[in-house]
Amino acid sequence: MTGARHRRHGTGRPPDDRPGDGSDVLAPDRSGAPARHDPVPARRGRGARAGRFWSVRRLPAALIALVVLGCAGLLLYDMAAVRAGRPAMRWRRVLARELADRPLHDVWVLTGAAVAVAIGLWLLVLALTPGLRGLLPMRRDRPGVRAGLDRQAAALVLRDRAAEVSGVRSVRVRMGRRRVRVRTVSHFRDLDDVRADLDTVLGTGIGELGLARKPRVSLSVRRPAKRG
Repeated sequence: MTGARHRRHGTGRPPDDRPGDGSDVLAPDRSGAPARHDPVPARRGRGARAGRFWSVRRLPAALIALVVLGCAGLLLYDMAAVRAGRPAMRWRRVLARELADRPLHDVWVLTGAAVAVAIGLWLLVLALTPGLRGLLPMRRDRPGVRAGLDRQAAALVLRDRAAEVSGVRSVRVRMGRRRVRVRTVSHFRDLDDVRADLDTVLGTGIGELGLARKPRVSLSVRRPAKRG
């Protein structure tokens, strides 16, 4: 009888559980999948410094590697042939003779030196600059996470925002890393009112892009050209 009453009015708790104060408290479920949580806490404040993305530069590296490999292989083959008792290749004999006979102020010598210096400077620029100018770095609000925004995509977003302003007929947006150039044509409303609305809309749109460096806005509003 006691067991039947216990089954009828049972609470589902183990026999050794103590009744609470009547409030329903849900305990965490430890039997199923692990609880979801954010392993990376959000960074408060300004966040980490977001620099530009560095380009891998696969094409210049591959071209230079192929040229160096070809020249080195040809030179090693010629040197091995000379060691084996065969005459040197004609191109090496001509090059050695020209380098020995031509003076340093010769036009071809100066041209070759200028080309070598230009190639060296180009390689130094590629090695010391990040590249990827079309990718704008975004704010780093979380450590270890980097994001970028394509310049053309950002320009399209700002163009759509500016086109929604009343009185704007056409918009052209050029997105740079430090400046945004916006050229608009307004066919009605006062130009000062249109410019004020565009300043507000563009400022809000640039802030919502989440860029690491907020670019300056260069805005131009004019009337459409009159047809004669």
